[in-house]
Amino acid sequence: MQYTSYYHSPLGDILLAADDIGLTGLWFVGQKYFALYLDQEHVEKETPILKDTKKWLDIYFQGQEPEFQLPLHFIGTDFQKEVWEILYAIPYGKTMTYGEIAGIIAKRKGLKRMSAQAVGGAVGHNEISIIVPCHRVVGSQGSLTGYAGGIDKKVALLKLEGVSMDSFSIPKTGTAL
Repeated sequence: MQYTSYYHSPLGDILLAADDIGLTGLWFVGQKYFALYLDQEHVEKETPILKDTKKWLDIYFQGQEPEFQLPLHFIGTDFQKEVWEILYAIPYGKTMTYGEIAGIIAKRKGLKRMSAQAVGGAVGHNEISIIVPCHRVVGSQGSLTGYAGGIDKKVALLKLEGVSMDSFSIPKTGTAL
């Protein structure tokens, strides 16, 4: 059973979801792939995991790095879960490219290369936004692309973390706009 609750952030309302194992979802209301894997049968209820998630978000939106981790429950393919684990390890205030993530996976699997596009698909379907920081993933040339919550939120989250925006650009066209 999944449980849900809403959080009112400075960037808009967020739907949180959790089960008895951990946090399963964090979506900006109306974002691309909104609540894609949320159980049809879910209950709006303030569980301890959801309360802790709100505390984490309160600290985060005050411009600070939360000093505690939340229990997470990834729901997806093995490849998606592998990408999401890498996302989760990207440090606060840092960025990584899709190609760098693809390189990590290729090395782990003993492959010469891995498709950055395949990584992009997994990043785009990340169900636990912000906490699993897909907003920290950028294009190889510094393009701020690929954020299901919208490019404006990606920019705001990076700025909140103190990331210098000097080397980044916003694409004029694309699916992330």
